[in-house]
Amino acid sequence: MEESNQIQEKIDRIHPAVNSLIRELNQVLLDKERLIQDLVTGILSRGHVLLEGLPGLGKTELVKGVAHLCSVDFKRIQFTPDLLPSDITGSFILQQTNEKREFIFQKGPVFTNILLGDEINRASPKTQSALLEAMQERCVTVMGETFSLPDPFFVMATQNPIEMEGTYPLPEAQVDRFLFKLHLTRPAEGVLSDIVLNRVFGLPPKQEPVMNLEDLRSAIRIAQEIYISEAVASFISRLVDASHPDSPLAPPLVKKYVRYGASPRAAIALGSAARAKALVLGRVQAGFDSVKQLFPLVMNHRIILDYSARIDGVSVNQVMDDILKNVDEYSKSLPSGVRES
Repeated sequence: MEESNQIQEKIDRIHPAVNSLIRELNQVLLDKERLIQDLVTGILSRGHVLLEGLPGLGKTELVKGVAHLCSVDFKRIQFTPDLLPSDITGSFILQQTNEKREFIFQKGPVFTNILLGDEINRASPKTQSALLEAMQERCVTVMGETFSLPDPFFVMATQNPIEMEGTYPLPEAQVDRFLFKLHLTRPAEGVLSDIVLNRVFGLPPKQEPVMNLEDLRSAIRIAQEIYISEAVASFISRLVDASHPDSPLAPPLVKKYVRYGASPRAAIALGSAARAKALVLGRVQAGFDSVKQLFPLVMNHRIILDYSARIDGVSVNQVMDDILKNVDEYSKSLPSGVRES
């Protein structure tokens, strides 16, 4: 009980700053409250986020807004087919120092807090692979020497879902390293009118930072301290297990249309995201409702469908809905009164 009170005190201290971040981001990207809350949840989970949407929807401005409002270092890479791994990680350069020549490591743009990978699927597989170690271990290795990245480090990548000419689909190993895949949709007609009236040249309003680097680090640490019960942890594990067609928990659509289910990294991601969501909501423990809401964001890029799903017009969203519908919150039967309390 005392530990719970201590966590609640920490949440109460940082929660106003988290709310301010969400509120200000709602001014950067209008009428996207749910998506922005999900993005902040991903940040507090210390996870990488893949933003998918058509050009001009504000993906880049949203990421730039996060970096500005959190007062953290920001770098942007425009991914192109001729981009090299060294253009991301950096390289050793021969320089003259103190009357002798030696190799000095010149850091690349990956050495930052928030790295925006614009149109990440336009780079070659060799270049895309330069981010694998950075995204998982938070370090890069060049010529046998390992360099740690700043703390925190996030990759926020964008990709265009319809323009596939001259692109290289992300390998599954890299896709699996993204905590969330968020889809941006076009704004409503009324929001477009507001943009035309108030956004000259499409520029977002000038805003003052609401957090600093230490505030962000503190929020991430507090999110990791959020309590998650055995029941919620069991629910997460059963949801992920049910995504595999050979699992006894797999519902009909999974058995028929899924080729590969999600990895254990998905369960870890869902647990971390549920904790961070509790912090966003000002709660001291992760709940079943947060797990259900975040499940599609964690799983939509991890479940690989069979070719028959395309033939029959079955989407990954339908598969995820089938999993949520058939996997009960409780691993054992409980009296109805207990379940409803």
